[in-house]
Amino acid sequence: MKTPSSPRAGTDRNPFLHEPKFSTTDKIKIGFMSVTVFPVRLLLVSFFMLLAWPFAFTASLGRSELVPDPQSWWRRIIDLCLRVIMRTMWFCGGFHWIKVKGERAPPSEVPILTVAPHSSYFDAIPVTMTMCSIVTKLESRSIPVWGTLISYIRPVLVFRSDQHSRRKTVEEIKRRAQSGGKWPQIMIFPEGTCTNRSGLILFKAGAFIPGLPVQPVVLRYPNKLDTVSWTWRGPGAFKILWLTLCQPHNSIEIEYLPIYHPSEEERKNPALFASNVRKLMAEVLEIPLTDLSFDDRHIVLSHGPLRIHDCTGLLHFNQLLGRLGLKSGSRGDSLQEEARRAAKLQEDRLGLQDFAQFLSLPVTDTLRQVHNLFHQDGDGKIDVRHYVTALSTVHRPHKPMDTLKLAFQMYEDDSGGVTGDDLAVIFEIMLGVKEVELSPLFFELEAQHTAKITYDELQRLIETRPHFSVDCLGFQDHPRRGCIGRLNYCNGHNKDD
Repeated sequence: MKTPSSPRAGTDRNPFLHEPKFSTTDKIKIGFMSVTVFPVRLLLVSFFMLLAWPFAFTASLGRSELVPDPQSWWRRIIDLCLRVIMRTMWFCGGFHWIKVKGERAPPSEVPILTVAPHSSYFDAIPVTMTMCSIVTKLESRSIPVWGTLISYIRPVLVFRSDQHSRRKTVEEIKRRAQSGGKWPQIMIFPEGTCTNRSGLILFKAGAFIPGLPVQPVVLRYPNKLDTVSWTWRGPGAFKILWLTLCQPHNSIEIEYLPIYHPSEEERKNPALFASNVRKLMAEVLEIPLTDLSFDDRHIVLSHGPLRIHDCTGLLHFNQLLGRLGLKSGSRGDSLQEEARRAAKLQEDRLGLQDFAQFLSLPVTDTLRQVHNLFHQDGDGKIDVRHYVTALSTVHRPHKPMDTLKLAFQMYEDDSGGVTGDDLAVIFEIMLGVKEVELSPLFFELEAQHTAKITYDELQRLIETRPHFSVDCLGFQDHPRRGCIGRLNYCNGHNKDD
């Protein structure tokens, strides 16, 4: 298949952040609707959801989790009743007209529907209209009422407590997709998380591993006010429900695109398959591609006294870790072990071969890129403590004090202190900046520039300074451009590439 041309890449808007702005008129309307329409709508939506429960519960009785069952006449009737009930529920919630463009292909032709952008729990509308299966966490089945409806559509369940869950989920998707239409279609949101629809983030490869044709489906909410977006930072679930039910009318558009038949190369390379489908969907939506993934969300949402000021280099580093199989979410004890080993090396610098041995990995082009990010003196060697500091930063960006403490354990001497030069390196890596100015910090601590700083006194200062990086390190409260700290990453390219 011909590879789609790339839409404009990148967006300055954080896809994981949603901060709705309301004018005075909007606030008055919402206030009026809150005491008039909202209670009635909430009551009706709750009623129809409860009404759907006995139908879904009855139809789920006697079903096998492993074998597709033929649709008997009574189950077909229940399925029709459920679709009518759920459509009425959405109507009562303000989704009066649902615009559908294109045609959904039958399961025998396309076993998987890829839906994007995923931005809200209102994305369940196309699921309830089609009764397609979805991929969801096991805990979803425990949600009162809604969990029974989820069980009815035969979901592919993700067991988060199982370390092999990802592999098992992909195998189950593949098994159902290759059943020749015996199982219901699987509706997959390949972004893997909700965004604000400002761009398409990277797709997970699960839907594309079977190498079978997929049908892309794009969603639009062409409303004046965006009250539906449910992101990692923004209004909570109930506030979104309240704001949406307070709108006179809510619009949603569902567009089924032509079936995408993968090329031989795409069948062999699920990542390429996912990337090309993503480009196609972005073109149709007329939104940019955003080279962020679900795993990057905590990095770009970093906040607090030690928030990351420019994520660019650390995001690139995190993507390289993914290619090496060192994904975000590494346990604290493994980080402690690497920090202990790095501390033993002290200032001994590692070449590429030694670095590969340190990580117990073979030398590859990706590993060479990681190594190149950290060597500064042109001698082809790195201080592995820099790597461990960056690793801790991207693995737990929401716990910068843990990373700072880990760095102190690697750098401190017998007195328990760290020199100003070493502390500058630590902050440059953690905050993603090219250079730090420690003069304000020494002034606050009433210490000489040659003095060593302990973790405890630095911790006490940070706890009293909510804007520590601005007040004590001289940063402006906006991202800095160019080279990213101690990572040799400038304008999107490695210096040595």
